[in-house]
Amino acid sequence: MRHRSTFIVIVTIVLGALAPGYAETWKIDPAHSAAQFSVRHMGISTVRGNFTQLGGTIQYDSANPAASSVEVTIESASVDTRVEKRDNDLRSDKFVDSAKFPQITFKSKRVEAAGAGKLKVTGDLTLHGTTKEVVLEVDGPNGPIKDMQGNPRMGASATTTINRRDFGVSTYPAAVVGEDVAITLDVEFAQTPQAKH
Repeated sequence: MRHRSTFIVIVTIVLGALAPGYAETWKIDPAHSAAQFSVRHMGISTVRGNFTQLGGTIQYDSANPAASSVEVTIESASVDTRVEKRDNDLRSDKFVDSAKFPQITFKSKRVEAAGAGKLKVTGDLTLHGTTKEVVLEVDGPNGPIKDMQGNPRMGASATTTINRRDFGVSTYPAAVVGEDVAITLDVEFAQTPQAKH
């Protein structure tokens, strides 16, 4: 009987070590995150800007990335290109139409490992009232490390490129505003005691 009990204990330990992890909940820290974009202007220069208000939740399983998920919400009226007249134009119905579509959202459908320290996140981007599938190429997450309050933090960068016409943002001709918009998300996320499973 003693040998049988010892065997059960050993099997339990081995299976526990082999079992996949579980997704932990992390919250995006808006103060240390940015949603940036760039687009060509008249084919001769690149205009860059960012959205200053964003948030979201990340479910992350380092042992099993496929069990992870990402949800991000961006306030479209928070666009900032450092030129007030241009920012007002971008908020208007010529571009993102912030009054009608106050939020830009991304919700993942699939997370895959893409090499050492990299992920590929496929999901639905909703912009200007239109939803299209996009793929984010992700560097990270890196960490975790603990902040001054003892809460774990991680960070990641994600990039993708969309065609603005696919989302109905088509007022300006391509000769004036480029159709391809490069997007970069630099995100820091924290795990507070309330967010832990």
